[in-house]
Amino acid sequence: MKTLLIIDVQNDFMPGGSLAVPEGDKIVPIINKMQHKFDLVIASQDWHPKDHISFASNHQGKSTFDEIELHGKPQTLWPDHCVQGTEGAKFHPNLDTKKWEAIFRKGTDKEIDSYSAFYDNGHLKSTGLIGYLKEKGTTQLFLCGLAADICVYFSTYDAFKEGFACFFIEDASQPLNSEGFIELKKKMTYLGIQVITSDEI
Repeated sequence: MKTLLIIDVQNDFMPGGSLAVPEGDKIVPIINKMQHKFDLVIASQDWHPKDHISFASNHQGKSTFDEIELHGKPQTLWPDHCVQGTEGAKFHPNLDTKKWEAIFRKGTDKEIDSYSAFYDNGHLKSTGLIGYLKEKGTTQLFLCGLAADICVYFSTYDAFKEGFACFFIEDASQPLNSEGFIELKKKMTYLGIQVITSDEI
């Protein structure tokens, strides 16, 4: 079973959004074009309450992109983004969702952030995605979306740790920080995660 996991291709991560990933919109036609190659297509969606602890606006005297400690771990303070029920939380309007069998929402607990589509950042609570994939018989998991260096990376890492054969689709993803992502790509390759393009599927 070959599964595609599309991560957080939402309006707030697009150019002009509150937490814009550079050229984030360029991946939409690539994702649309390759979906037919998979047995199963699913997606994750950032879905934050407006009082989410990761928003700088909920910390007096703090600015966006400041770093604090939260539950013993470093936490970047983000601009408000993907707030439940808002236009910014919706998927990009040109993204083809017809083949999707399920959407897994993350970041719903106001007390902790959740970069990965599988767990929150403290690995305290599962989204149920691992059990879903195993029940469906997924063996190969292909991941893409936004942002490559944050939510896609942490999702890929968690999936790899859970025993899935993981493939990161580079041209169907965009990083928030392209320089920092060079090192993360090296780490993925070192672990045995395959970095590929959509043409190689």
